Amino acid sequence: MKNIRNFCIIAHIDHGKSTLADRMLEVTGTIEARKMKAQVLDSMELERERGITIKMQPVRMNHNLNSVNYELNLIDTPGHIDFSYEVSRALNAVEGVVLLVDSTQGIQAQTLSVLQMARHLGLKIIPALSKCDSHLSRVPEVKAEITKLLNCDPDSILETSGKTGAGVKELLMRIIEEVKAPEGEASAPLQALVFDFKYSTHKGIIVFVRVMQGKVGARENLIFRGAGEKFVSLETGIFRPDEEACDALSPGEIGYIVTGIKTPGVVSVGDTIGKEKENAGALPGFGLPSPVVWASVFPEDQGDLVVLRQSLAKLKLTDSSLYYEEESSSILGKGFRCGFLGMLHLEIITERLKREFDLELVITQPSITYTIYYKNSPTVPEKIFSPAFFPEDGLIERIEEPWVRVNIIVPQEYSGNLLTLLYEHEAEIQNTENFSDGRINMYALMPLRELMRGFFDKLKSVSSGYASLSYEEEGIRNAQVTKLAILISGEEEPSLSRVVSKRIAEKDAEILVEKLKELLPRQMFELKIQAKVHGRITASRTISAFRKDVTQHMYGGDITRKMKLREKQKKGKKKMQARGRLSIPQDVFVKLMKPD
Repeated sequence: MKNIRNFCIIAHIDHGKSTLADRMLEVTGTIEARKMKAQVLDSMELERERGITIKMQPVRMNHNLNSVNYELNLIDTPGHIDFSYEVSRALNAVEGVVLLVDSTQGIQAQTLSVLQMARHLGLKIIPALSKCDSHLSRVPEVKAEITKLLNCDPDSILETSGKTGAGVKELLMRIIEEVKAPEGEASAPLQALVFDFKYSTHKGIIVFVRVMQGKVGARENLIFRGAGEKFVSLETGIFRPDEEACDALSPGEIGYIVTGIKTPGVVSVGDTIGKEKENAGALPGFGLPSPVVWASVFPEDQGDLVVLRQSLAKLKLTDSSLYYEEESSSILGKGFRCGFLGMLHLEIITERLKREFDLELVITQPSITYTIYYKNSPTVPEKIFSPAFFPEDGLIERIEEPWVRVNIIVPQEYSGNLLTLLYEHEAEIQNTENFSDGRINMYALMPLRELMRGFFDKLKSVSSGYASLSYEEEGIRNAQVTKLAILISGEEEPSLSRVVSKRIAEKDAEILVEKLKELLPRQMFELKIQAKVHGRITASRTISAFRKDVTQHMYGGDITRKMKLREKQKKGKKKMQARGRLSIPQDVFVKLMKPD
């Protein structure tokens, strides 16, 4: 156990974590050169396609230093803020972290956010620079930033390159020397922390564990201390990075246990696995993540409801931050209200549902949770998750909404653009700090709904892509918002409703109906699109009907014959409009979610 080192690589998105992990796997010989590929730990198709890490991935490496063989357990973690819950769970399973900073960009907002988590857990922090081979790198300036942040010696900051492999051996040596070996006795009662899991059709639920004390092997009677569920371990093993069976897992080791359980909802991250006949208590575990974005997901064909339910249950096994519960709509039928940790999280989950389970979905406009106090019962509030159920203004005493604290790092020359953007999104600036390289670190408070209103994309736009953002929940405040309802041919479409700020409600209504006019397909009948705010129509557009010349086969004769045919066509279109209801294509919802 004294030769075990458990660590994570933490960094802002696109700072080179996965590439550095690739070079570590090469240096330690964990993967043969002929099997090596870029982003080898990013096994999901979406991860490789987008070039980002979505799921944490453990891997065991063996490294020989001074004739001593060391076991290095690395957990590769995501960098995007929407997946910070993945990072927090990984940090609980290790003793040290490599803080990786891009030498061409410097410290970013997410770097500070994750570093705070690592410090809170008392982990050993080893600073390192990435992309030092780039002609754009600013090694001295970025080292100065890290020195000020960590209060460390500039010479202790390693210079690495994921592209060339420079500095990787030195980094592995520092990890071995500075990260402490795990503690725990093999003879003690078993305590294994569940930090992740996945589902296998044949093996059932496979839990990823960090053994704190005791020893566990195959064919043992085990129990989840929190859930009280008993099971027999079918297999124990390690990650190289594929699953590789082993006889047993000892204290300090990171590996997996095949449970054979095929019932969703039994296993939860943060639970403790112990032996049935032992009396060891449960470990503290993790707090539950709080969804910040809500959207309703309906199958396009109601016959796929069971498939959608099973698909969400399976995704929940690979992403414990996903929340869902069944709901019903008079227009869209039965579906599920889902909670997500951010807009990217929502996008990834819905994309996985379509790709992995071949589902056609209708996704309502994303929203957040509002607390409504009614005039007839001002002391009994109601939580509203969907804009479709938002009450009329006349019934409301007051509304409360969540706020967030945002941390933005941006070059000094873009500060004017940033201030304008923050004003437009109702932000309150708290304080600013200056970095030695001319960038500013700004803290502000703003409503969560404004953060969802394309703020991140606009921030990248006004800063030419140089700004970085992280945020955390700040509390609840009174909200000045109202419901913006969309009517299609006089009938309200719940899936298009949204909650907007009162000050820009009419402007948003004009923008939305104009976008819908461009996106909705033409029909055989005239389509009227209207936006209703404060109980009145504030914007309207009309999509003209397809026109077919029903008299084209006629020539000569009395004009009344043509008039009769046109009148018949007119009546038919009116009947069609009254009888039929427009089915809005899925891509319309997707395009409305994306910024202009």
